[in-house]
Amino acid sequence: MIKAIFFDLDDTLLWDQKSVQKAFLATCKIAQERYGIDPGKLEDEVRQAARTLYQSYETYPFTQMIGINPFEGLWGEFCDKNDQFKALHDIVPTYRKDAWTQGLKALGIDDPDFGSELGETFPKERRKVPIVYKDTFPVLEQLTKDYRLLLLTNGSPDLQTTKLSLTPELPPYFEHIVISGNYGKGKPDPGIFQYALSLMSLEADEVLMVGDNLNTDILGANRTKIKSVWVNRYQKRRTDITPTFEIQNLPELFSILEKVNVKNS
Repeated sequence: MIKAIFFDLDDTLLWDQKSVQKAFLATCKIAQERYGIDPGKLEDEVRQAARTLYQSYETYPFTQMIGINPFEGLWGEFCDKNDQFKALHDIVPTYRKDAWTQGLKALGIDDPDFGSELGETFPKERRKVPIVYKDTFPVLEQLTKDYRLLLLTNGSPDLQTTKLSLTPELPPYFEHIVISGNYGKGKPDPGIFQYALSLMSLEADEVLMVGDNLNTDILGANRTKIKSVWVNRYQKRRTDITPTFEIQNLPELFSILEKVNVKNS
């Protein structure tokens, strides 16, 4: 019998990719106004520069372990106590400036001061556009009537808490909020799933893990013998990681829960 549901946050409940895209568009339009360059091309170049730079820092293995992507580095402050987070906090101002400066330079604009300006604009724009999927709140509201809910998210506690503060209606639905930066390792490490189970005093067969990422949410759940639900909103191809269930939107969860609970009753 399923008693609780563990939810991923980014791109499962919050549409993080859309928020980042909107922040890029707003920031790149400033460059279009200044230099007449194509906003889409600048976004592509900055994204590529950000990925390359991000991988070059000594903090990269840590960010991989915790689960922090390059575009979170473009707006997060990482005001966390861990020494690795402090190192990341120290890096990000230069990282932002360099990513935007290199993006501009790839399009023939050599203007580090403007790169720095855009690097500080992007975080402000990202904070303006928190986007929650339309089905998030109706589904959570319905689920809380019959199930216990836990949020299991990779990332910096400071940044993930910031995201939740931008959508203050979200946290009250969850009995616990587990952030990988607090635990010390991110999904798919089985330890963080076992930790979440211990917080709820539940066994693996009493839980569903719901998330959009095969490599973190689904793989970690599979390793822990937790039934997994892959939210595949955009018809991505499967890899060799196989979820227990696959859905395209959150309301499909109800039929899965009904089937699983009837089978186990």
